[in-house]
Order: sequence, then C-alpha cells, then structure tokens
Amino acid sequence: MCRWMGWYGQPVRIEELLFESKHGLIDQSLHSRMGAETTNGDGFGLGWYSLSGDDPGVYHSVAPAWNDPNLRELAAHIESPLFLAHVRATSGTAIQNTNCHPFRHGRWLFVHNGVLAGFPAMRRDLMLAVEPELFPNIQGSTDSEVLFHLALTFGLEDDPVAALERAIGFVEVAERHGIEHVVQASIGVSDGQRLWAVRYSTEGRSRTLFVSADAASIRELHPDNARLQRVRDEDRLVVSEPFSDLPGIWHEIPESTALVVQPGEDEQRPFRPQRAAGASAFTAPSTVP
Repeated sequence: MCRWMGWYGQPVRIEELLFESKHGLIDQSLHSRMGAETTNGDGFGLGWYSLSGDDPGVYHSVAPAWNDPNLRELAAHIESPLFLAHVRATSGTAIQNTNCHPFRHGRWLFVHNGVLAGFPAMRRDLMLAVEPELFPNIQGSTDSEVLFHLALTFGLEDDPVAALERAIGFVEVAERHGIEHVVQASIGVSDGQRLWAVRYSTEGRSRTLFVSADAASIRELHPDNARLQRVRDEDRLVVSEPFSDLPGIWHEIPESTALVVQPGEDEQRPFRPQRAAGASAFTAPSTVP
C-alpha cells in the first residue's frame, strides 16, 4: 500500500535519509516490514523545498526506487530543510508518472498511504465534487490525487486538518451505498513551513505511522552515535515505519490523530472526520464566493 517519509528541520542532503539510513525508504521499497506489501516497486516520487522559499520541486518515476540512477544522482546533490518522499505499491490504478506521489498544488505537497475502498464506483461522484477551478489539475487516475483535490476544495490552504476532516468525512458518505471501511489512510501534507501528518481509517486499524523523538532525548539516549549527536531541536522525521531499531528514537502516532510539525512545540490533536449534517451524498459545497 506504499511507504512514505517526511523530513522537517535543518537542511540535509536527501541521499543521507533515503539511501544512507539503515532501513530507510529505499530499503523499505524492497523490504518493508510493516506494510501491506513487502515490495513497493510501482514508482517513486520526491518533493522538496529549497532555502530560497520557492515553490517545491518534484521528481516522479515509474522505475522502482532502488533501481533509479536519476534519483540517486538528484538525492546526492539536493539539500533541503523539508521534503516528502513516497514509494508506491499500486492498489489497482496504472503504473504511470501522473499516479506517483507527492502531488503538488502551488506550494502544497501531498502523499498518501492507503486506499479509498470502492473507488472505481465512487470515482465519478468524487471527482464532480472537486472545485471546478481545481478539476483541470487532476492528471492521474488514483484515489489519492482525488482525495488531495477534495481537501483543497474543502479549504486545505486555510486549515489543513479541518479540510482533511471534511474531505474524509465526505468520502465516508459512501458507506451509505454499501461500501464498508471506505477509508484507509496515513497522509502527509506540507506548505514548506509546516508538516502535517494524519493517521486514520474507518475500521480503526490504520497503516503504521511514526515520528522521531525530540532531539534532546535522542542525543541523551545515544551519546556515542555521532550522526544522532548532529540532530537539532527542530529536526523531525515522520515515517511509515522506523528507519532503525535504536531504542527511544521513534514514537508511534496514535489512531485517529493529526500531527503538526512546526517551529517551536509540535502538536498532536484528535482527527475526527466531519460529515455535513443533512448533506446529500457526494454534494460538496463551493469554496468560490
């Protein structure tokens, strides 16, 4: 069902986390321990922000992440303070560049691990609920890209957590049409200033998601590890599964939780999808005045 990671903190060479970390994302693309599939070889994507403050760059490839020389070359030469990376295991849609995560809209990046059950039956209705001005931006055929555009429709750029709650609540209306356990999701979103992560599923058994411990605790627990001693107070990793087995490094994000990684103190809050009272199935409000 895919694996993803997000880095927030001091600028790092991307290859240090993708290729040089024990059980990093490239290794997980071949040997996932906690995913629905062991191998995630149906494409790869990277989205990164630069220190200049420009909109993020993206790189997508349908080649397996472990066998993409262009990715290795880019990762060795790009230094970024915030990036999202994703390895894909398709849930049925085509293996093509436009279906690779992260998806981008302006300054926003979006990755998803999971599935919208019954998506082929819902696809037309969900897509028609997307704001008309956003509709032309949908280039692929995945449920993840449609979910991103539903969140944009529901106000992602103003309040990401609330918008995702409304978007997922909207999708959950499908249960009225006989589709059970419709949402399975761990989601990463960023605007280049903050990083949001959500873990949620309608069945209450969500895909795994972890965040690194605070830097002071990491440095204290592992004083002889030179690499970990370089971790700064604002540095955070959000990952589908831990990069290493070192004790005390990782905290599991609880079920039905949204994490906000931001300057200063990070925040965790309950994630509660919102279903509009009295709304008919698959009727989304317009955000255009």
